[in-house]
Amino acid sequence: MKLKNRVPILLTSLVFFMLSASFAAVPFYNWFCKVTGYGGTPISSAETYSGEIIQQKIKVRFDASKAKDMLWEFTPLQDEIQIKLGETALVFYEAYNPTNKTISGQASFNIFPFSAGNYFSKIDCFCFVEQKLEPGERVKMPVTFYIDPDIINNIETKGIKTLTLSYTFYKLDDKLQS
Repeated sequence: MKLKNRVPILLTSLVFFMLSASFAAVPFYNWFCKVTGYGGTPISSAETYSGEIIQQKIKVRFDASKAKDMLWEFTPLQDEIQIKLGETALVFYEAYNPTNKTISGQASFNIFPFSAGNYFSKIDCFCFVEQKLEPGERVKMPVTFYIDPDIINNIETKGIKTLTLSYTFYKLDDKLQS
């Protein structure tokens, strides 16, 4: 094959490769964060958990915030709890729509310190699905979770005595809701 014919084929291949890589970047990053707990992203399945409950306790604090354009009131119903490592906990957040229109929202979450995110596993959470509140509606939203006892075996996390579970609610665009 001549050099004249090789250059367009190589450039076309490079463009195709870069385009493919751009589409694969987001799913790959999400997978990486889920597997490693990078950036405080908690593992959201119980596949790796052995079921062991140990007597050591850890304090979990709860935080709630909302984006500027979100008109709901959003708060945790408890400030903090103490749980044994490996023990399942159920806590509630409350959302209230004080407006005269229906508003949909989605919550994102984070764990602090970030290094503990890999050991914080949510079994069920309101953040997994879109929430829609009618005018004047008030709802209690559950979160079921546990902290993997392996947290005490990691050099970065073994001294952690307190975690913070933080949620931020974002208003979903009206165009996306139809």
